[in-house]
Amino acid sequence: MPHSTTQAGLPPSFIELLSSLMRSPSVVGAEHSFFRVLQRELEERGAKVTWYEGLLVAQGSEPDSMMFSAHIDRHGLICTGPNEFQYAAFVAGARSDLLGNSVSESLMQKIVDRFDDESVYAYEPWSGAYRGRGTIKGAYICEYRNNLIFEVDGLEHVVAGTPVAFTDKLSITEQALVGQLDNILTTAALVHLFEQGFQGTAFFTAQEEAGKSWRYLLEWFRRFGGSTNQLIVVDTSPYPDLPTAAQQNLILRHKDANAVFNPRLTERLVSECQRLGLSYQFKDTYVEAQNARLIANGEAPHSLGATELGRIISASNGLVDGTTLQIPSSGYHTMQESAPLSSVAGFLRMLETLAKG
Repeated sequence: MPHSTTQAGLPPSFIELLSSLMRSPSVVGAEHSFFRVLQRELEERGAKVTWYEGLLVAQGSEPDSMMFSAHIDRHGLICTGPNEFQYAAFVAGARSDLLGNSVSESLMQKIVDRFDDESVYAYEPWSGAYRGRGTIKGAYICEYRNNLIFEVDGLEHVVAGTPVAFTDKLSITEQALVGQLDNILTTAALVHLFEQGFQGTAFFTAQEEAGKSWRYLLEWFRRFGGSTNQLIVVDTSPYPDLPTAAQQNLILRHKDANAVFNPRLTERLVSECQRLGLSYQFKDTYVEAQNARLIANGEAPHSLGATELGRIISASNGLVDGTTLQIPSSGYHTMQESAPLSSVAGFLRMLETLAKG
């Protein structure tokens, strides 16, 4: 599957697609309009596209040959009352003190200053129609609801239920792709894969950032899945800074906080990395090594993390199995998330290799 490359070493058609998709809003809990955009892009590349609640399925002529999954939601805000905006992932996940499953104080403190002065725009969730732009002036934790409230200038006219996306565009530096990459980066990679002749299945899930996407995927497998549901879930993986992220091309996992992944499929990814000359790191091994140091210093260990795949393996009673393939990045869940160019190029090569079987 030969193709020309940009100065960044990436196919121009991929960069063009990624830039375009980043301009289409897909706030967690309000992804319908993005599914419409995605449907068009996939059908233009020859895929058969089917919609389900919270899930878009794109298939080629050999749907069982290989299965990938990417989530399509991105962080943003949602209007919850007159000139009142909340973090969309918390609302979509029904995270409040009313249910006793409130967002932790530490997580809210992490986010409270993250988006000050960011430009945002409101849109109609089904059509994607533009509803005006504004600027985040600040955020505070409401003591009565134990929830994060954002103050936005310029969207006073917006009614409750309206999603508000961050104004975003792709930047390319000498080292990295930069923008709100999670998870538009791997979504674009799967669409691009159909352009390269992929004939398997790609799943695009909603509400992953609210912890719900695995449910939509599991429903599909319970209705249509066969006996060999070897699924590869693709995403970005956070590191503290770009130099640390750039130490390896790709991120693999043996397991996450919820489940052990399929060892044979994981080993296949290792073999392909070695054959292609791509460096890799196992994220669970990396976290466990960090935790050993933290525990030795009397500090609390970090979680191994909860992935879409771990949740679906845990809940499917053996119906679905698989592994993950991730792109290392820094600036996770910000407008400046950065993915090393070498990692993105390696990721695209790996997808094409896997697609060939």
